[in-house]
Amino acid sequence: MAPHSSPAFGTTRFTDLLGIDVPVILGPFGGASSVQLTAAVSDGGGLGSYGLYGYDGEAIQRTAADLRAATAKPFALNLWVPTGSEATSVPQADFDRYVGGLKPYFEELGIPLPQMPARYLADYGEQVEATLEARPAVVSFVFGVPAPEVVEEAHRRGIKVLGTATTVDEAVALEEGGVDAVVASGMESGGHRVSFLKPAEESLVGTFALIPQVADAVAIPVVAAGGIADRRGYAAARALGADAVQVGTAFLATRESAAVPAYRAVLRSPAAGHTVLTRAMSGRLARGIPNRVITELADSPSVAPFPVQNWLTGRFRPEAAAQGKTELMSLWAGQSARLIRYDTAADVLAELLAGVPGQLST
Repeated sequence: MAPHSSPAFGTTRFTDLLGIDVPVILGPFGGASSVQLTAAVSDGGGLGSYGLYGYDGEAIQRTAADLRAATAKPFALNLWVPTGSEATSVPQADFDRYVGGLKPYFEELGIPLPQMPARYLADYGEQVEATLEARPAVVSFVFGVPAPEVVEEAHRRGIKVLGTATTVDEAVALEEGGVDAVVASGMESGGHRVSFLKPAEESLVGTFALIPQVADAVAIPVVAAGGIADRRGYAAARALGADAVQVGTAFLATRESAAVPAYRAVLRSPAAGHTVLTRAMSGRLARGIPNRVITELADSPSVAPFPVQNWLTGRFRPEAAAQGKTELMSLWAGQSARLIRYDTAADVLAELLAGVPGQLST
């Protein structure tokens, strides 16, 4: 196994792999990504990431063009691998029951109830084709190991491949699948738990237990994710064997993010000190700040499976955001939210990198 490189922030195996300046990745937000934030992190020397959940091929090509117009630095595009458990269709009676369980929220927002769509997810094959055609520096995957032919084609086009693991076994599977680096995502992470070998509830390993085990188990660079928001988390992750860190919540709270002001305000409030794992908003387990929707749907029999529930709540969440009604939004956040201090991506980067050995201070 290759030894881990110098802890100085500019000389890790991960930065060498990608030709970037600092070993920090922006967490790819599925639905909350912004070109401005992605470009800001890349311009700051890290790797900006943009989540493509729900995007069709045309939207992916347009987003990649917008990113290239905003930054000349490397960036990553992120895709969700189908697990095979997705509900591609449901009977009309079940759909009506699921809609009925959400009816009060549509009425409160003054918008009509949705009709059954032709499909609930963008076509994955179309997404992969468009992403590879866009030739980002990096394509990252969650919820599984990308197919061998996808990894091979990415490499043929000069694209590096990242995979995301929530357990040691998943990290090993990703390395065997040919990815160039693995993001080890601890249970502290905000948003969806991206487990794929076992159910998410059986894969809840903390970041600082997960990182050294993954670092010992694989030879490729390891990126630590989950609960990292300041110099102390950065230094701890590097000390445990991580070659880089991935940060989501602290960047989500910056002015460059796509989060609406009301969402950013909640991230900076005492409410962010408590997060829960819930299936209420999407049908898949995800970590967020509890609000009225999550509480009211916690034991509801009308919560649809993924991606149906995600599509249904996606019909009212944008309007809730537009009206500033955070009780009806997805407030994804990690357990590090109380460490949020900074308003810009540049300041978050500076804080993280103050954790390099010899510079750490309180």
